[in-house]
Amino acid sequence: MEISKHYNPGQIEEKWYRYWLEHKLFKSEPDEREPYTIVIPPPNVTGVLHMGHMLNNTIQDVLVRRARMLGKNACWLPGTDHASIATESKVVAMLRERGISKSDISREDFLKYAWEWKEKHGGIILEQLKKLGCSCDWDRTAFTMDDNLSRSVIRVFIHLYRKGLIYRGIRMINWDPQAKTAVSDEEVNYKEVNSRLYYVKYRIAGTEEYLTVATTRPETILGDTAVCVNPADERYKHLKNSHVIVPMVNRTVPVIFDDYVDMEFGTGALKITPAHDINDYQIGLKYHLPVIDIFNDDGTISPAGELFIGIDRFEARKLAEEKLKEENALVKIENYTNKVGFSERTDAVIEPRISTQWFMKMKELALPAIENVINNNIRFHPSKFKNIYRHWMENVTDWCISRQLWWGHRIPAWYSPDGSFEVAENQEEAWQLMKQKNPAISFGPNDLKQDEDVLDTWFSSWLWPISTFNGILEPDNKDINYYYPTDDLVTAPDIIFFWVARMIMAGYEFRGEKPFKNVYFTGTVRDKLRRKMSKSLGNSPEPLELIEKYGADGVRVGMLLSSPAGNDLLFDESLCEQGRNFNNKIWNAYRLIKSWQSDTGIQQSESNKLIVKWFDTLLNREINSINEHFSKYRISDALMSLYKLTWDDFCSWYLELIKPQSSRSIDPLTYQATITFLDKILRLLHPFIPFITEELWHGIHTENNEKSIMYSEWPKASDSDLPLIQQFEQLKQLITDIRDFKKTKNIPQTTGIDLAVAGKDSLGELMNGIVVKMCKLGSISILEKSNHVYPSFFSGKAEYFVLSQLNVDYENEKEQIMKELEYYQGFLKNVEAKLNNTKFMEKAPEQVVTLEKKKQQDALEKINMLKEKLKKIK
Repeated sequence: MEISKHYNPGQIEEKWYRYWLEHKLFKSEPDEREPYTIVIPPPNVTGVLHMGHMLNNTIQDVLVRRARMLGKNACWLPGTDHASIATESKVVAMLRERGISKSDISREDFLKYAWEWKEKHGGIILEQLKKLGCSCDWDRTAFTMDDNLSRSVIRVFIHLYRKGLIYRGIRMINWDPQAKTAVSDEEVNYKEVNSRLYYVKYRIAGTEEYLTVATTRPETILGDTAVCVNPADERYKHLKNSHVIVPMVNRTVPVIFDDYVDMEFGTGALKITPAHDINDYQIGLKYHLPVIDIFNDDGTISPAGELFIGIDRFEARKLAEEKLKEENALVKIENYTNKVGFSERTDAVIEPRISTQWFMKMKELALPAIENVINNNIRFHPSKFKNIYRHWMENVTDWCISRQLWWGHRIPAWYSPDGSFEVAENQEEAWQLMKQKNPAISFGPNDLKQDEDVLDTWFSSWLWPISTFNGILEPDNKDINYYYPTDDLVTAPDIIFFWVARMIMAGYEFRGEKPFKNVYFTGTVRDKLRRKMSKSLGNSPEPLELIEKYGADGVRVGMLLSSPAGNDLLFDESLCEQGRNFNNKIWNAYRLIKSWQSDTGIQQSESNKLIVKWFDTLLNREINSINEHFSKYRISDALMSLYKLTWDDFCSWYLELIKPQSSRSIDPLTYQATITFLDKILRLLHPFIPFITEELWHGIHTENNEKSIMYSEWPKASDSDLPLIQQFEQLKQLITDIRDFKKTKNIPQTTGIDLAVAGKDSLGELMNGIVVKMCKLGSISILEKSNHVYPSFFSGKAEYFVLSQLNVDYENEKEQIMKELEYYQGFLKNVEAKLNNTKFMEKAPEQVVTLEKKKQQDALEKINMLKEKLKKIK
């Protein structure tokens, strides 16, 4: 094929992705091969591609593409999550633009609009993932509200309810006033904020005495039903059986005594508002205190608050401050830093409140999920996340699973006119259950009303590895039996509790088996200032613009080179430029090789035989190293090894060493070996950079019947000749040192000079011949006596002398050697200071001590060489 001078990623990426789709090369069906399965962490249906998605999905694609090349039947199942809160918010905003209020339409009409929005916007992120090169089985694309997934959710709810693990009750919950729904404990982010501490006087009933209470939320005084002090606090013992008057509302409430109160905080007296604080709620239960809910769903003051009715809670705080001042009840205000809960979904300040909700008991479900992570039946990479997981699971609380929304899976509970309810798949089944319990009921099925709430979005997501293969509704179908358990889950650590832990629980509850074998935790993508990338901060580039500028392969390389598992990626756009340059390097290497002519009239030289043998053994060593990296989920390290092998060893050294000197003709054996090496490198690189490798692989396999590199075999490794690799490292170093020597002495690189090596020549005649060719030397000989020969230079531990006449500034040479000697003497002093430090030697790992000792030995040898060199200068 005609080879363009410049690599054009846009044209090539579009061409090959279309080719892959047309030939259904991502498609997977159960067969006799070993399966390899990944289910995509389903992005929100409201979402568009961001940098975290780019990283996460690139890693998944690398794993899937390599699995195919290992001969496995790889299935990467894509899909999206219905994202109840986020989607409902988008639909409400859309309706507002059309002049429609959610409160003015029926639930059925709202859902029609919601599905309209989903069909228009819901697939955007999946289309964007195709631009990245993601090789998902798109025919299997799932959505958490697809019919079979929805029915799976209902089936699971009924199962857990009848098992006694789901219940309905009145409890303190986290309320999001912006979304107007309950959220779970895991959906609350606690942030330190600058608040104010208000010291407020509560008059003791029947006296002129006051008790001072400190609070950060004076508006909640409207809901106070007690003041609590510690029974050991001498300041308040005289108040036993006393009451106080709540400011602003003049409500008489008891003074209660409980050791929960911290005597050192504030004034040692605590206002109790059972409706709006979880700890106050527990105290309220203990002392049978009334509960006064002063907030409406939107965070405004309710009629129960008596004052500031209909006013937003934060505005009410200001009004409360003014009112307290008017009543002379405000002692002082102090600046105060405290932790406040914010909704993970809307970033609204969470309002604790008493509410009737549906909950799921978690302790029983957590037991096998803890055991099978701790015993490594499910492996975490990196393993450090096991302790975080274990701590949360061992302290897990009941999960609030109901949400006050319309978009989502509606809770399958049906209420009779008398308020009783049954949990069932449909209205008729619920009525039959009621009739079994009470044959005399007078109402019919149509009189039943379904619960208005929907389930937490995560209640469908926790079934994802099972429900996407229809393993809930058809527990013995061929897909679930073949693809489950899945192999690798790639996800961010911030959803370890939301999703990872719950999927593991679901796996053991509904399949009696783990949902996946490995969990790879990616890092968080941050900017150079270590800030998490977000569009609100303006520090996140547009992923599609990066792909347009650098190519998908370039972006993939840029992200993966600096993304070790579980560690943050400090993203810089220059990384993508580095990735693009890498692709250009491969493209130019391919063009160079294809420009050569294989000439049967040329015999393979002994030097080319040796160079081919060296690179073959080096390639085998690197294949083993890369396989080792993959086995330990060191994806970034695997790419880094490949990057060095490709750029340095193959492009910069191997091709230069074998490149024909005076024509484009090359012997057939060397040429074929080079094509074979390129083929293996392309196959090793394919999972990381799928587009350019597909293009070039087809270029060197013009008559190959295989449709794609993605189904070619992952290269196998044979034994490596390690001494030969070491010899070539010496050879490369010598070539570099000769070129550097010429440069420092202002000798043109094309000028031939004669060299002699002192003592035994470790490279030998054949390798010296390669050096002579590469460095344009006259010769390299062995010099037995070197006392009066100069100039010279060191390469490794060997000293090389220049036999040719050169004009040398010996004073300048002496000065340069003295500077170098001073540097190494200082370096040696620092190393020996460590080795002589008792604490360092006791605490440092053995490998660190060994490395420091090697540094010491190398420095000593270098110092001795430089001293010898000084002696030889006249």
